[in-house]
Amino acid sequence: MGIGLSVAPAQAEWREARAKHFVLYGNMSDGDIRAMATRLEQFDAVLRYFYQLPEVEGQESNPVTVYVVPNVAAIRRLYGKGGDHVAGFYQPRVSGSVAFTPLRGEGEGPNALQPQYVLFHEYAHHFLFGNSGAAYPAWFSEGFAEFASTARFDRNGVMVGVAAQHRAFGLLDSSKLSIDTLFDSSRRKLDPQQLDQLYGRGWLLTHYTMFDPDHRARFGRYLDLLNTGTPSLAAGNEAYGSLKQLDRDLDKYLGRSTIPGMMVPFDRLPQVAVTVRALSPGEQALIAYRMQSDRGVDQKTGRDLYTRVASVAAAYPQDSAAQGWFAEMAYDAAEDAVAEAAADRTLAVDAKSQQALLYKGLLHLRRAQAAHSQDKAVWDEARGWIVKANRADPNAAEPLAVFYRSFAMAGEKPRPSAIRGLERAFQLVPQDKGLRFTLAAQQIEAGDIDMAKALLRPLAFDPHMPPDNPAAQLLALLEKGDRDAVRKGLAAMSGPAADD
Repeated sequence: MGIGLSVAPAQAEWREARAKHFVLYGNMSDGDIRAMATRLEQFDAVLRYFYQLPEVEGQESNPVTVYVVPNVAAIRRLYGKGGDHVAGFYQPRVSGSVAFTPLRGEGEGPNALQPQYVLFHEYAHHFLFGNSGAAYPAWFSEGFAEFASTARFDRNGVMVGVAAQHRAFGLLDSSKLSIDTLFDSSRRKLDPQQLDQLYGRGWLLTHYTMFDPDHRARFGRYLDLLNTGTPSLAAGNEAYGSLKQLDRDLDKYLGRSTIPGMMVPFDRLPQVAVTVRALSPGEQALIAYRMQSDRGVDQKTGRDLYTRVASVAAAYPQDSAAQGWFAEMAYDAAEDAVAEAAADRTLAVDAKSQQALLYKGLLHLRRAQAAHSQDKAVWDEARGWIVKANRADPNAAEPLAVFYRSFAMAGEKPRPSAIRGLERAFQLVPQDKGLRFTLAAQQIEAGDIDMAKALLRPLAFDPHMPPDNPAAQLLALLEKGDRDAVRKGLAAMSGPAADD
């Protein structure tokens, strides 16, 4: 995938804006990126106010990284295969959740897809998955993001529940998405027109739910059923009484001349603190490669990326941030000696760089595992780097998760401190499905079957998971109560990847 520098203009001036809940990168002026970051941080506060959700202690150590690229075409190049109709996307993971959003939208006029809609849509996914462990159907996952995305900033506050004008065409299309398809959409392959209607009808039903107490209660019942194994269609009919009647009610709701909303005054929101800096010369040179790396690579794309970036990174040996990024890219390409040298260069400038400390540990752990080392001192030395990364920021989730994983790499049982670290990592980044599965497996080992079941249910009944869903298989074995089958099944399967 020849992304190269194609997401950044030749005369790029990239900046970083950092707030409590996110880090935002964009090629824009100080004033523009500060305004965007301030509004996004206020948006987070509006959602917390609307849903009465508290802050999570330590969340500032695990901010989502938001990349603002020039346009939708750049988004689709980053997304790769299957992204022909993507305008932005979000990936949750313990190593650092990321979102990609365009600076410029598509089209003009009141019904056009505005860039702020995309930014708020992707951030809403992060907010939802970080504040709830439930399995959500596609219509609500996307409907909630659409509902949140239309928040309108006025002089005195933020209006929640503004009509999704950019979905008007699909909502008013005579060949609307059937209610059965809407409720079963997670398991069906939808064409682009149906997908647009999924977003539109999902927004409509979510809006109806949020401003109607009776339907909000019915939605809660529907989620309870869905998360305890009832298929979506059956859960919908049981919770709502009749999906066909719900569909008729939605049509009436759509036909109203006005729809409800809620104004959240600015004086009800906390003060926003945003810091902005221009990227260093090395970061400027590597930012496009960094985005591709953060997007995620496999063996081939990781090697291709490393081949392109190596000579660029070599020009900035004293730039600690650039060398930290390069260490990660070299690690992904299995260029371990190069990766360690880059990490060492970072630490020579910034001895407390968590990224460099973490990758030193990952490299040493991989080396010990490849050598099938039985030497306790070798493993302790490798873990020592992870401990240093943890001390650099005790609330960062990834070092906690890696420390736990190191014992499986060594073929050892995890220490109690490692188990506590895994539990804390999950508290900090509940969005990561792989982390949830790992914690469930640990609870099985500890004999806490009820807790394991509770952790597995959202994964097992998640309509986005594949047909051979390992969480569903494991939960079924637990329900049967056959401990031997559970142990064998656990040994034979792996959980979902972090960014599923």
